[in-house]
Amino acid sequence: MNALVSTFLPSLRRPTTPASAGLAPATRTALDLLQHIEGGSLRLCLPDGQTLHLGQGPEQATLQVNDERMFRRVLAEGDIGFGESWIDGDWHSDQFADLLTLLARNRGELARAVHGSWLPVLAHRLRHLARSNTRAGSKRNILAHYDLGNDFYKLWLDPSMSYSAALFGTDPGVTLQQAQRLKYSRLLDLLDPRPGDTILEIGCGWGGLAEIAATEYGCRVHGVTLSPAQLEWSRARARQKGFADLAEFSLTDYRDLQGQYDHIVSIEMFEAVGERFWPSYFAQLGRCLKPGGRAAVQTITIADERFGAYRRGTDFIQRHIFPGGMLPSPTEFERRAAGADFRVRDRLAFGGDYARTLAQWQQNFEAAWPEIAAQGFDPRFRRLWRFYLAYCEAGFRSGATDVYHYLLEQRRT
Repeated sequence: MNALVSTFLPSLRRPTTPASAGLAPATRTALDLLQHIEGGSLRLCLPDGQTLHLGQGPEQATLQVNDERMFRRVLAEGDIGFGESWIDGDWHSDQFADLLTLLARNRGELARAVHGSWLPVLAHRLRHLARSNTRAGSKRNILAHYDLGNDFYKLWLDPSMSYSAALFGTDPGVTLQQAQRLKYSRLLDLLDPRPGDTILEIGCGWGGLAEIAATEYGCRVHGVTLSPAQLEWSRARARQKGFADLAEFSLTDYRDLQGQYDHIVSIEMFEAVGERFWPSYFAQLGRCLKPGGRAAVQTITIADERFGAYRRGTDFIQRHIFPGGMLPSPTEFERRAAGADFRVRDRLAFGGDYARTLAQWQQNFEAAWPEIAAQGFDPRFRRLWRFYLAYCEAGFRSGATDVYHYLLEQRRT
């Protein structure tokens, strides 16, 4: 227990903020932490009318505190408490992504607030482990997110129905839909497929890559998903776009796949596997690839220096958005791939493009909210998703997270 306490409960500084006199202990502790932030400053408005300017450099964001209990929740439960206190209306900001980016860039200084106290953190960790991505757990976890409904997602995704990082490149005029196409084309170009080649897509989404692989590259595609809603959309898409003869979609767990394919694509599915099942994932890539075949994997990563602390805890995304998920670090992903006899032939990091993708999704989501609300989603759901999208954007803007294209090739070939 002592080791656990030392991990999650660092020693506290003595509060030094002059304006903190008379405030609750948790508020004083939070103010003391916030006054040391770097790379910008924070305008903090407290419920009693006080306005404090904390940090260094030009002001970047404003945080309006509606209820001081938010500080107790953040100190106890880290970013989960911060997100849940936002959902409950304990605080507000008009510069949401800017605020979260500033805080993300100061994670080291704010470590206690980020990671929380040991007992609540342990409770979240045990809950997370209980939602592991076993076969039954994977289906349950996927349904919790992707089966919110095709009518929901089509209101704010681009027309290609792509729910992963777009690749904008250097052209500022590229639209989100064009950037999604560029992403798909780059992954397929990495594989260098010939007409008639077979491609397995593990986690096919709504069929965006399958459409391009079939109609532009002449490949035969088998896409698998655990979402009945995505399956229905993908099959209808293939019929309507005229490539049903080249694309097959099925409701299949990747661990149950049989047969071999010329190539494999997996776009932002690895994050949902869970660390316990990473060996199974790479082993299945090896079994399903024909000799000489390649696998193109797009995955979100967490910075190497943060991986150790991250894997011991549970963050807001794991708690509320993607239960059972786990991000690899770049080093850890490549180490696991090498352990499964793969070598990395190509890698590309493009986290800035993911930040831009998320900002566009946030804008689309807000514009579509009246129609989303008409589907029965309530204001609390809206606040959850606003935090989720901004939290992720801040991660990529700050460098805490990144996204990679990896081209994998088996060593034995």
